[in-house]
Amino acid sequence: MITTLKRVAKNLLAVPAVRKVYEGGTRVTLNLFGSHRLPATAYSVPGLLTFNREQYAVLSGRRAYYRALSTSRPTHVELRRNIHRLEKGMSMQPRRPVFARDYIAETVDYYRVAVAGQAGDRSIEGDELLWAREVLTEYFEIVPDGDPAVDRARSRFAAIPVPDGETNGVPMRPYPQRDIKPSDITYDQLLALAKQRRSIRWFEQRPVPRDLIDKALLVGRESPTACNRLPYEFLVFDDPEMVRKVASIPFGTAGYHHQIPTVIVVKGNLDNYFSPRDRHAIYIDSALATMGFLYALETLGLSSSVINWPDFEPLEMKMAKTLGLAPHERVICLIAVGYADRDALVASSPKKSLDVLRRFNVAR
Repeated sequence: MITTLKRVAKNLLAVPAVRKVYEGGTRVTLNLFGSHRLPATAYSVPGLLTFNREQYAVLSGRRAYYRALSTSRPTHVELRRNIHRLEKGMSMQPRRPVFARDYIAETVDYYRVAVAGQAGDRSIEGDELLWAREVLTEYFEIVPDGDPAVDRARSRFAAIPVPDGETNGVPMRPYPQRDIKPSDITYDQLLALAKQRRSIRWFEQRPVPRDLIDKALLVGRESPTACNRLPYEFLVFDDPEMVRKVASIPFGTAGYHHQIPTVIVVKGNLDNYFSPRDRHAIYIDSALATMGFLYALETLGLSSSVINWPDFEPLEMKMAKTLGLAPHERVICLIAVGYADRDALVASSPKKSLDVLRRFNVAR
């Protein structure tokens, strides 16, 4: 049905007279409703469904966030956020003698729930719990006695059983920047890698080793992420039937989806947030992780193409049904991965000049 409607619309817009009327009407509409927030609000009423899915997803995510607070999960984003806040407080120059008094009790409560989950064998990640324990221990060591809120939290923390696991020399507390070992990668090497990475759409018909996907993901997950929450998942499909089904959904794969060896759906999870102000973080953090992932694939001999995912209701519904997504799980993009067909053509795609992309000290 969707394909038929697309074909009809495309054929109609190919008629010059129809195209001219369509573009003229679009310009009049935009001049009228795009001039101020008030007419834009009026315009949004008949087009409610265009933005309703995002609103529903945000509300559903916040609902799931609060429902999960008293349960144990593999990752506790509320604990991750607060532990990250403590680390930032520890790293301030100069560091205040007492800080985090407004959320330290909450953080200890989050930690207690997480420890109880490990004791109940409900599979919380060990490193996440170790990190929380180490940072909280450091916090109570450096913040002096005497503040009632901090002292109450200190007593409650001391009463929580020490969870299993050891750091084994991995830094789990803030550490000096000088302790970071510099890499041997030069700027010229990095620039060469960026130029090497092209969008590849034609692949050899051989499977992609899963261990190489995992290696590339180890690089992607090191990307910056707000409050260390990593609000995304990479859904990897390498079964030919599933690849065909998933890769054929986006508009942008027409004509080549049939020969993609592996397709990955990058999914953002809005249940990582209690506030709608963070609703766009899934797109930023996922994009940052995706770029690191793509560069890592290149070093492993694999090529890729990012498949655009427009916010189009019929496709959103089809993908959600195909993957069994919850309302608060949003598709960010898709990635085709495989070994490049060396004889296939690659788009040159020259980039914009720096003079277009960059400005210094200019505001308008």
